[in-house]
Amino acid sequence: MPSKTGPDTREKKRSFKKGAGLLLLISTFSMICFLAIVVWINWPKTRVQPEPLNPEIKGLVDRIPGKSDALIYIGLKDIRQSRIWKEIIPDSLKKAPLFQPKGRVEEIIRASRINTTEDIDTLLISFRRRGYKEQHYIGVAWGPLSKKLPESFLKSNSTLSEKIGGRQCYALDSTLWICQLDPKRIAFANSRNMLQEFLVPTGSFYTRDSLTTTLIDKAVYKSHLWFALPSASWTTGALQSLTSANRDMKTLGNLNRIRSMALSLKLSDGIEAESEWVYTTRRAAYFSSTFLWGAIKLSELAGTRTSDQAKKLLEKLDIQQNYESVIIHTKLPIELFQQAKEKK
Repeated sequence: MPSKTGPDTREKKRSFKKGAGLLLLISTFSMICFLAIVVWINWPKTRVQPEPLNPEIKGLVDRIPGKSDALIYIGLKDIRQSRIWKEIIPDSLKKAPLFQPKGRVEEIIRASRINTTEDIDTLLISFRRRGYKEQHYIGVAWGPLSKKLPESFLKSNSTLSEKIGGRQCYALDSTLWICQLDPKRIAFANSRNMLQEFLVPTGSFYTRDSLTTTLIDKAVYKSHLWFALPSASWTTGALQSLTSANRDMKTLGNLNRIRSMALSLKLSDGIEAESEWVYTTRRAAYFSSTFLWGAIKLSELAGTRTSDQAKKLLEKLDIQQNYESVIIHTKLPIELFQQAKEKK
C-alpha cells in the first residue's frame, strides 16, 4: 500500500470572479478611474495662442468707463474681404442690416442715408447694466458713416451741443449722444455721462475690470469678431443662441451655469472659431464638457433629428475641459460650405 502523505499543501489560487476577490477588483478599478478623472480635471491642456489686440483697439478699450457686462468687436471690412464672405455668404445675408434701429436712431439713419450694411467698417461697443432694466452703452464706429454725419448735420438735428474733452458733442435725443473723433471715427453713447467718461477717462479699464480683461485675452481671433461676456445674463443669452438649433443640448442644465464667456471667430478660406465657457469650479467644467461631448455624439448617430450637413459640422468640433473652462474649437473648411451650397 502506498504510504499516506501529509495534508495537501498545494495553495489554492484566489479567484477574482466571486466573493472578496471580485469586490477588491471592482474597488481597485473604481479607484483608478477616480484618480484618472482627478488628474485629467487638474491637468493643463494645450491652448491655441491668442492673437494680440490691435494697438488702436487696445487704446480705445482702455477708455471704456466703469466695468463692462458685454464687450463686442466686429471687423466688418475685414469680414467682407474674406473668401468665404465673397463666395459662400448669400446676398440676402450680405445686404441684411447690422442692427434694427428704432425711434430717434432710425430717424437719424434715414435722414443721413446711412446704410448699416456697407457704411460701417468696424464696430466696438460696450454694454453696462445699472439696476434691473437700465442698460448703458458706449461705442466707436469706423467707416463711411462718419462722412454722412458731418458737424452741420449733427448741429441741425441735435437738441443740445456741448464741448467735452475738447470735442464738440451732440445730443440727438435724451438717449443718444454723438461725437466726431476724427474724419473716420465717431463715438456714440446713450448718455452724456458715458460719453464724457470715455472722452475724459480716469484710470485704466484693464485695471478696473480684470474679469473682462481676462476674457479679452482668452478670445483667440481678434481681427474679425470677438465677444467678452463677463455677465451671467449676457452669457446665458449667447448660450441660448448657440444651442437654439439643438434641443438636446439645450436641456443639459449644467451648460446654463456658465459664469462668463469669450467667443471669437475668423473668416478666411473657411471659418475658425473658439468659445471658452468659464465655470466656478473645475468639477462643473468637467461635467459640462462631458455632457456636451455626449450630446454631440448622440446627435451624430443615425436616426436622430440632426441633418447630415449638421452632423458634418458637429464632427469638426473639438471640446476639452481646461481647469475651470470648457473650450470649444472648430475649423470648418470652405469645401464643407461649397458642398452644402451645391446641394441647394
